Amino acid sequence: MAINKQLESRSNQSCELCAKDGVELFAYAVPPKNDENPDNQVVLCSECLGQVQSDDYSNTHYWRCLEGSIWSEVPAVKVLSYKILGKLSSEEWAADSMESAGLDEELLAWAGAEDRLEAEKVIHKDSYGTVLETGDNVVLTQNLNVKGTSYIAPKGTMVRKIKLVADNAEQIEGKINGDTIVILTKFVKKSV
Repeated sequence: MAINKQLESRSNQSCELCAKDGVELFAYAVPPKNDENPDNQVVLCSECLGQVQSDDYSNTHYWRCLEGSIWSEVPAVKVLSYKILGKLSSEEWAADSMESAGLDEELLAWAGAEDRLEAEKVIHKDSYGTVLETGDNVVLTQNLNVKGTSYIAPKGTMVRKIKLVADNAEQIEGKINGDTIVILTKFVKKSV
């Protein structure tokens, strides 16, 4: 994303993490925020941007620049620095920088928001631990009484084009004999 005049001025035309100047610069929105608001963006050089986007922090020496950027007056720079330091926390210097930074609660919430969103995702798995997705076909692993009918769905019945129940990882919806029913994921196996 190209940088606007406000970001260019704020960063003094240098990377806000490693302070490189005289290089091509890019605007990076700090997740989970993804808008064009300069307050949610950090100006990065191509090297920092590439490593942040690929989530590759193996060159720990390169990231020692975060010891300075964590003290920035720009909240987005502090948050991104904190997030990267968290991924390098096995390094003593990174852990020390995180501990001494003292981010306020609002910035800590922003820094941890992406991880919380990832943890809150509902993942549906069959009885064998295989991840299920909407549209998959599954096979019943045991006979099931279909409530509200006198029908028993026999083991081995194919249920095509399932739908995932959004707020419950243990339930899917599928059609058996033309009736849409809720089936517990522990009673199905994904069909290949």
